[in-house]
Amino acid sequence: MTTVLGIDPGSRITGYGIIHDYKGIQCAIDYGIIRVQGTSLCEKLGFIKQELESIVQKQPIDTLAVESIFFAKNPQSALKLGQARGAAICAIAKYNPDFFEYSAREVKLSVVGYGNASKDQMQHMVKALLKLQQAPKPDAADALAVALCHCHQQRLAHTLSRSQITAGDGS
Repeated sequence: MTTVLGIDPGSRITGYGIIHDYKGIQCAIDYGIIRVQGTSLCEKLGFIKQELESIVQKQPIDTLAVESIFFAKNPQSALKLGQARGAAICAIAKYNPDFFEYSAREVKLSVVGYGNASKDQMQHMVKALLKLQQAPKPDAADALAVALCHCHQQRLAHTLSRSQITAGDGS
């Protein structure tokens, strides 16, 4: 069994989602949002780091999957997002998990089947795939979707490597 932490970084709200993946079956363990507190940038980034450290201390993980940075129209927004992402990665790095990153398009394609899926579509599919009672808040759903995307990508990579072994064994 693998425990995956998915993170949807944000400078105001950071989503997180922890799932167990056992032989291609995923279930949600914990998920939610971190409403960033503080007035200075240093306080805000420290808050993200502290909250994520607390979450991982309660639920150890094997893998960290993070949504990669997209290019925003506003450079300031992209910079703040990158800093929040860095704080999140640093919070988890000391636990030495495997690290993967996925673009928003990859996540949407993997979870919904459509690279331009809406927030509502993501919430609906995450709820369905993880058999949740209710749809998570958008940022938590995005984080769970990042974790699901990682599981799907790893399963695909494993399947492809097995098919290459089978194809090359001379049978």
